Amino acid sequence: MTQYSDKNTLKVDTILANFIDHEVLPELNISAADFWQSMATVIDDMAPINQQLLKKRESLQANLDQWLTKNREQFNHLKYVSYLKEIGYLVEEGEKFSIDTANVDDEIALQAGPQLVVPTSNARFALNATNARWGSLYDALYGTDVIPETGGAEKSGGYNPVRGQKVIAYGRDFLDANFPLEQGSHRDVTAYTIEGGHLKVSFSDATSGLKDTAQWVGFNGLAETPTQILLRNNGLHVIIEIDAESAIGKTDQAGVKDLTFEAAVTTIQDFEDSVAAVDGEDKVGVYRNWLGLMRGDLSDSFEKGGQQVTRVAAPDKTFSTASGETITLPGRSLLFCRNVGHLMTNPAILYQGDQEVPEGIMDAMISVLISMHDLRDLGQLSNSRTGSIYIVKPKMHGPEEVAFANSLFNRVEDELGLPRHTIKIGVMDEERRTTVNLKECIRQVKGRIVFINTGFLDRTGDEIHTSMLLGPMAPKADIKTMPWIKAYEDWNVDMGLECGFTGKAQIGKGMWAMPDEMAKMMAIKSEHPEAGANCAWVPSPNGATLHAMHYHQINVFDVQAELKKRERADINDILRIPLCQDPSALTAEQIQHELDNNAQGILGYVVRWIDQGVGCSKVPDINNVGLMEDRATLRISSQHICNWLEHGICDAEQVKDTFKRMAKVVDEQNAGDSAYTNMSDDLSNSTAYQAALDLVFKGKEQPSGYTEPLLHAYRLKLKAKK
Repeated sequence: MTQYSDKNTLKVDTILANFIDHEVLPELNISAADFWQSMATVIDDMAPINQQLLKKRESLQANLDQWLTKNREQFNHLKYVSYLKEIGYLVEEGEKFSIDTANVDDEIALQAGPQLVVPTSNARFALNATNARWGSLYDALYGTDVIPETGGAEKSGGYNPVRGQKVIAYGRDFLDANFPLEQGSHRDVTAYTIEGGHLKVSFSDATSGLKDTAQWVGFNGLAETPTQILLRNNGLHVIIEIDAESAIGKTDQAGVKDLTFEAAVTTIQDFEDSVAAVDGEDKVGVYRNWLGLMRGDLSDSFEKGGQQVTRVAAPDKTFSTASGETITLPGRSLLFCRNVGHLMTNPAILYQGDQEVPEGIMDAMISVLISMHDLRDLGQLSNSRTGSIYIVKPKMHGPEEVAFANSLFNRVEDELGLPRHTIKIGVMDEERRTTVNLKECIRQVKGRIVFINTGFLDRTGDEIHTSMLLGPMAPKADIKTMPWIKAYEDWNVDMGLECGFTGKAQIGKGMWAMPDEMAKMMAIKSEHPEAGANCAWVPSPNGATLHAMHYHQINVFDVQAELKKRERADINDILRIPLCQDPSALTAEQIQHELDNNAQGILGYVVRWIDQGVGCSKVPDINNVGLMEDRATLRISSQHICNWLEHGICDAEQVKDTFKRMAKVVDEQNAGDSAYTNMSDDLSNSTAYQAALDLVFKGKEQPSGYTEPLLHAYRLKLKAKK
C-alpha cells in the first residue's frame, strides 16, 4: 500500500518525496516548500490543457472512424486528404523558417555518429551506454560475427590467434581506407612516432606520414615511443593504442594493441518505452540513476567471470599536441533523457484529491531539477558544456501537442529560475499526425529543438490504429516495402534540412534491433548516414563502435548539402494507407505464420514486463533470433492482430489457440531464467498472459493503440499481490 506525504496541495508517494527532499534539493539550495509549491502550480495549470489535448486525439479518431467506415467501399484518396484538412488533422503549412536553437553541444550540432538508447532504470546498462562514447574495435570485431568463424577463426575457447590476426588486419584496412598514408599501408608499419611536430610512420625500409596531415590531432607518451596516437576524420576520433608488452601488442610489429573508436557520441537515457515504471517506487529508481549520471557518481557492482566488478562513469581523455598544449575530449556520451509522453498518468503524485499526475509533467519538473546538478557543476563529472538540458519528448500528436511541450518547458524554466531555452527538446516523429505536420511541429519549438527522429515500429502502430476500420492491413513484412514508409523516412530528413538543422540539431534514424547480427548491420546500416541522418540508434556499445565506421566512410554533412537540392518527399505517398491489396489471396499458412510471429513477440515481451518489471531486453523471436525490444514492438504486433480480427482475416478462437501454443514456445525459450514464471502451466491465472490477450482483444479501444495503459494496470495488479 502506497504511503503518501502531504506536499503543498499534493499527495506525494513518501518514497518520492524523501528522494526529492533529501537527495536532490539540498545542494541546489532550493527549499522543499518552494519546490513542491512550484510542482503544484505547474500541475494545476498544465494538467487541464494536457487533458484537452488527449480529448482532441479521441475526437479526431472518432471522426476518422466514422468517415472511414462510411467510405470503406468507395474509398477515394483525394477526398480522404480533403477530409483530413477539414477536421484539422492536416494543418496548413506556414512560411519558411529556420530553427534558432543556441548553446548546443558539439556532439549534437557538429558531430555525426551512433546513438544509444538505454533504460535508465538499470544502472549497469545506463553506465555501459554512457561509457560507450569510446569503444574497442578489436573487442567489437573479435566478439561478433563481423569476422566470420571460418578458416580456423572460431570464437570458442580461449584467445584464438587466427581470429586475432583477422581482427588486426580488419583494423589496418580501416586505417588505410580512412586515414591513408602518403605511401604504403598501415599493415606494414613498424612504428608510429612524433617527429618535427608531425606524425611519422616507419616501415622496415622507409618512412611516411598521413596523406592528410590534419587528421593527426595529438598523442600520449614520449614522442619517440607514444602510447596513444589520436586521429580525427569526419569529426570522429580514433586512438591507435600502442603497447608492445601487452598480449596483443607483442604479436604486432608496430606494437599496436587496439584501436579505440569514438562511438556513441550521444545517448538517450530512457524514462519511457524501455522502462517499466508504474509507481513512485519505480520512478525513484529511474530518477536516482539520472541523478547519479548528472553528478557523475553513479556506480553499480556486479559479478562477472567469477569476479566482483564495479562500473563507474568514465573520465575525460587528455592528449598532448605537437605544440605541447593539452586537449581534452569527453570520456562519456552526451546524455539526453527521454521523458514520457502526454498520455500516461502515475500514482506517484495525486492532485485535486485523488487524480493521478500526468506523468510527462512530473518527468519534466523532476528531470530538469536533477539536471541542475550538472548545470551548477555540483558533481564529479559534467554532461553539457554549454549549459543545456536535453529532453527527448515522444508520442506527441501534431503541432498543438508540441506547443504544449514548449509551454511546459517554459513553465519549468520559470519555476526553477533557468534562462529561457535552457531545456532543449528532441521531437520523436513516431505518430502519424506529427509526421504529416512535421514542419509546423518544428516551428512550435524552433528556439529549443535539437533532434528529430523516425521510428518505424511506433509509427506503423499508429498507422494501423488510425486507419483500423478501413480494411485489413498488409502483412508486417509487406508494410515495410510500401511507398509510405520510404516517403516518411525521406520527409523527416527533408523537413529537418528545410528548417535549418544542419550544424544545429540532429536528424536521426531508428534502431538496428538484432544485437547478435552485426555483420548484417555493417552491410545495411550505412543507409542511415547515406540518407542524411547524423545519428542512428544501435542496440549495444559494440554496435556503436562498429556503426561508427559508417560515419568515417560517409560525411553526413556533405550528404545533407546534396539532399537539400532534391524535391521533398510527397505527402500523398505518406498518406497512402498500407492496406492488404488482396486479402483473399492470403493463404491459411500465411495467416497462421503472421499470427504466430505476432503472438510470440507479444508474449515474449509482456511476460518480462509484467512479471519482472523489465521494460527492454533481448527477446528471442519465433526463429530464436534475439531482438532488442521495447513497447514499440508490442504496439505494432498487437494492433496488427487486432486489425485482422476486425476484418475477419482470422477469428477469436484462432487467435486464442495461437496464444496458447506460443505461450509454451516462450516458456521454453526462457527455461534457463531462474526468475521466470511459466505462463502455460496455468494460463487463466497468469497475469502476463491475460495482459497479452487484452492488448489484442481490447486493442481497438486503446488510445492510439498504445500498450502502456494495460501494461501499467496489470503490473500494478501484480505488484499489489506481492
